Amino acid sequence: MGLLIFSHNLTLDGCVDHQEGIADDETRAFFTRLMDECGAMLWGRVTYELMEGYWPAVARGDEKVPPAMREWAVKLGAKPKYVVSSTRRDFPWANSHHIAGDLREGVQKLKDATPAGVLLGSGKLATELDRLDLIDEYKLLLQPRIAGHGPTLYQGWRRGARVLELLSAVPLRNGVVAMHYRRPR
Repeated sequence: MGLLIFSHNLTLDGCVDHQEGIADDETRAFFTRLMDECGAMLWGRVTYELMEGYWPAVARGDEKVPPAMREWAVKLGAKPKYVVSSTRRDFPWANSHHIAGDLREGVQKLKDATPAGVLLGSGKLATELDRLDLIDEYKLLLQPRIAGHGPTLYQGWRRGARVLELLSAVPLRNGVVAMHYRRPR
């Protein structure tokens, strides 16, 4: 069984708006390494649609981007992508698959079938999967910014505090801190 690893950018005030993070070579290298190490990606519909609306065009060369971004887009296109959605059934982007039905059962089956692990990149979905005790590790990039707006991570969380074990905290040259936590079992 593989681990379910939640990874996301967040600001000092908890904002997870994708436009608020530093998107440079160093942060791209961090996410590329995570993607390379995992066997599959897992997103909610909103994140999937955000990614689907841009990265396939980058991979095709339709967007003018630095070579490292195009390489990342090509890798992302080849990676198995699983999407949780109750409103959408068709996912035409290459290697995309729908997880329907019971969320706990569907994600647990994905973890069981993916020994290299599954990389989760959706904040709202992370809240639901954490309620179901399915997330094993957290690899977060803490951005040196205060956004002053949302959305925030775990908005609407109504469960008691979840205590995590710090495995590492590595400062990057750009001021971001890469934090790795594990859920004690």
